[in-house]
Order: sequence, then C-alpha cells, then structure tokens
Amino acid sequence: MTRGPDDICNYTNLRPDLQRGSQGRAVQQAQCYLNEAIGTDLAEDGDFGRVTQNTTRFFQQCAGIATDGRIGAQTWSFLAFWADQPAAPFDC
Repeated sequence: MTRGPDDICNYTNLRPDLQRGSQGRAVQQAQCYLNEAIGTDLAEDGDFGRVTQNTTRFFQQCAGIATDGRIGAQTWSFLAFWADQPAAPFDC
C-alpha cells in the first residue's frame, strides 16, 4: 500500500509484515502511526520491541481487528487510516 502526500508519517512507503525483533524505517512508520492514531508516546526508534508489540496489541483491540501484536496488511491499513484522520488521536 502506498500512501499519498497527505500521509502524516513519512519514514517509508513500504508496508512489510512486522513483529517483535523487526527493525528499520518501516518500524518507525508503524510507531509514528501508533503515536498519531491513539496518542501514544512511543519512541520512533525503528526497534519493534516489547513496548511496540504491546502498543500494537492495544491498537488492534481498539480497532476491533485480530489481536496478535504483529503488523500485517490489515493492521497497516487500519493504522494508516486512523493516523491520518482529523479526529486522531482516538480515545480507546
């Protein structure tokens, strides 16, 4: 999925599957989306550790999607949509 120029987070356009142990710009993109979507204060450090995993689970529960702590296609879609909404961050 490629986002347009209105994307609130601009680390990368890549949307690979992410899980604990993943690293890089895609993780930074996901961390930024989590911060914007639900008002968290994750360090956008590119390290998918325990805190990012737990925050991902919280977001997934809030969004009513599969809660596995991993970021795949469905979670990317919801993250990008929620983060780019004028009403963000959402209160879960």
